[in-house]
Amino acid sequence: MTFMMEKSRVLVVDDEPLNLKVIREVLNDEYRLSFAKSADAALKLIDNELPDLILLDIMMPEMSGLQMCEILKKQERTKHIPIIFVTALGDERDEFIGLELGAVDYISKPISPPIIRARVKNHLSLVQADQLKKAHVDLVTRLGRAAEYKDTDTGEHIIRMSQYSKALALAYGMPEQYAELIKQAAPMHDIGKIGIPDNVLLKPGKLTAEEFALMKTHAEIGGKILTNSSSPLLQLAYVLAMEHHEKWDGTGYPNNLQGEDISIEGRIVAIADVFDALTSKRPYKEAWTVEAAFEFIGQQAGIHFDPQLTQLFLDNKDIILQIKNANTDKS
Repeated sequence: MTFMMEKSRVLVVDDEPLNLKVIREVLNDEYRLSFAKSADAALKLIDNELPDLILLDIMMPEMSGLQMCEILKKQERTKHIPIIFVTALGDERDEFIGLELGAVDYISKPISPPIIRARVKNHLSLVQADQLKKAHVDLVTRLGRAAEYKDTDTGEHIIRMSQYSKALALAYGMPEQYAELIKQAAPMHDIGKIGIPDNVLLKPGKLTAEEFALMKTHAEIGGKILTNSSSPLLQLAYVLAMEHHEKWDGTGYPNNLQGEDISIEGRIVAIADVFDALTSKRPYKEAWTVEAAFEFIGQQAGIHFDPQLTQLFLDNKDIILQIKNANTDKS
């Protein structure tokens, strides 16, 4: 049996029938094509089915391609669709305006078949790469949730702590892109708990010394699950799984790392994780008040936590509380 992936859908918008015919001849074998002779007609087609890419003329009656592009880029449902302008206009200002509105490319008429094939292929490849990246991040988050739901009834824990981690990373001065990577990797910090027996993980009372020793192995279990990946996201997740229980004074686990021997990412996630654990209800405890949790975090500066990061966390209480309030468990 042969399985075939569905062809990408390309919407072509041009008021000249000849131009539509030329593009049909160039692209019809490789893509599912839809055609519209006006921006209004195109918008109706988009309402029915989102295209993967739009080839859009600029000069059209009633509504121009620039106006249509502006409409699409303002809507959440359509703003991510790549738009390539295909036009006879040679004015650089029109090109600049189109790109400023969010178009990804600009092709001049008369159409060159090799050029339009290459541009469409390249931009659709970028779309597929972005979709793959989103699926990758989504899978990481869902695997993190799998471990979290086994551990506790606070289903929003990994969402909150990952957002706390990003907020603290930004406060520390990390670039937005790297802070976002920490946010994406943080949900995997406790993935090793899937290897801990339920009678230990869900025990309502205090753990015995033997049970606590078993519980501590979740960090190394998580490390084994995540080790040796070529993905930067999973490489960072490995670090967080291994280091989120290390302490500034060297009394943490699994490797008794001390001070700056603990990665900055591990130190950030440690604060975020403990704060959310304290303020969440668990099988073995009630939730702390946020005031008590902030006080505890401050008391642990230089003991459990990096003193500089602790102060940054406390200096950004408003942001932390906004995140907490926006992600409160519904249960």
